[in-house]
This record gives sequence, structure tokens and C-alpha cells, in this order.
Amino acid sequence: MARDIVAIDVHVHLSDETTQKAKGDRTAQMARYFGRERPPVSIDEMADQYRARKMMAVIMNTRDETDPWTGKLALDEIKRCKDLGLSGMGELNPARQHFFANDVRFYPLWEQCAKLNLPILFHGGMAAAGAGTPGGMGIKLKYSQPIAIDEVAADFPELKIISAHPTWPWTAESLAIARHKANYYIDLSGWAPKYFPAELVHNINTLLQDKAMFGSDWPAIGVERWLEEFQQVNMKPEVRKKIMLDNAVKFFGLTL
Repeated sequence: MARDIVAIDVHVHLSDETTQKAKGDRTAQMARYFGRERPPVSIDEMADQYRARKMMAVIMNTRDETDPWTGKLALDEIKRCKDLGLSGMGELNPARQHFFANDVRFYPLWEQCAKLNLPILFHGGMAAAGAGTPGGMGIKLKYSQPIAIDEVAADFPELKIISAHPTWPWTAESLAIARHKANYYIDLSGWAPKYFPAELVHNINTLLQDKAMFGSDWPAIGVERWLEEFQQVNMKPEVRKKIMLDNAVKFFGLTL
């Protein structure tokens, strides 16, 4: 089966009944924002859907409440994820959790991840959560500017980082960091490909073709929609394969 894999989705969220209840009003708000209903889907059902597409979904830490502010509890959570054999930590969301990644108070967390060889997936840029609501549900975009993660990438060169989404309105900033820091990668999740900024398409098709990975942000963006629209993006065939499969295989050290 592994040899038949055509793609690896590096950004997937659980969306079963328990997870949806934990998110409260954000579940309905996100459904309105993305214009699609989000009925609960069990883990087994989700796995079956990916198998049917001959795709893999990388399992990272899926506990939405993982919070850098909890200190020792967060450190214990990192160790627990390593013991469970998970592939990394994420999605940590600075905008929703109100932290700057380059705040040295959180450096013990990043140090622990680097020590345990656990990549971190950080949300970057515009947040769909809270979008279109008064006050944005208290979510503050200043925390999700990629330049804060640049400092983390510099201070922890052994730590592998994925910056999630095209990071609009700071797309160019994230692309520059990916070009400058070997340990900083980007995923293309949470954004309909037909709306990809031109500078993003140009760079992942050329200079950054080894630094970008497919991610859907399922269930926010339907996988079928993402794949269909990505087919319409002007992309070299060899680059398309890297983004859909090869880059993730190398990043996570997978054997197919």
C-alpha cells in the first residue's frame, strides 16, 4: 500500500464529536467562513477517506488545548507526544493562544522539541478562526507574523519548523525566511489554491520547490476542493510531485 501513496497531507485536524464540542462556537463560525458544513467524522472514517485517495495524513499532536502558557504541563505534553510516537507538535496557534514564538519564556518548549526531534507546526498569518465576527473572537493577528518564528529558527537550528498556510498578509516575509533558514518550511493549507498569491506560486515553483508541502487544513478546506484547484495552478510536474509527496517524505524521514 505504501508504494501506492500519491500524496501526504501534513495539516489535518480531527473533527469527531468530542473535538467539535471542545471547540465550541468556533466550529459553526469556521463552517460559515469556509462555506461548508462540518459534520462530525470519526478517526476511522477519516482514515478510510485518506486510504481511498491513496494518501497519508501525518499525525501530529491533535490536542487543541495544548498551550505554551502552561509551562511544565506543556513540557510534559511534548514528552507524552514523543512517547506516543507522534510525528511532531502542532498546530500551535500564536494568534489564538496569544503568544509570540520568540518570547524566551517559551524557549524551554522549543528546546525540548529540538532535543526529541519533534518538528513544530506553527499557524502563520490570517486566522480563519474568528474571521467575520465582532472582535474576531478575541484572536489577535499580531502574534502570527512569521518574523517571530524566524528568531526561533535562528536560535534552534536543529529544530524543524513548519509555518502553516500562505501566511497572508506576510507571505513575502515567510518566503524569505524559508529561503534563509534551512530548518524552516511552509505548508499550503487552509487556503483555496485559486487564491494563492502570485509570489507564493512563483517561489514554490522555483527557489523554494524543496521547502513547500501539501496541507489541506481538513476539515476547514475539503481535500477534494484543494486537489482540484491545485491542479489548475501553473506548476512544473516535477515540482508538483515534490509538494504533494517527496518533500514531506524527506522532512519527516518517512520510508514508503
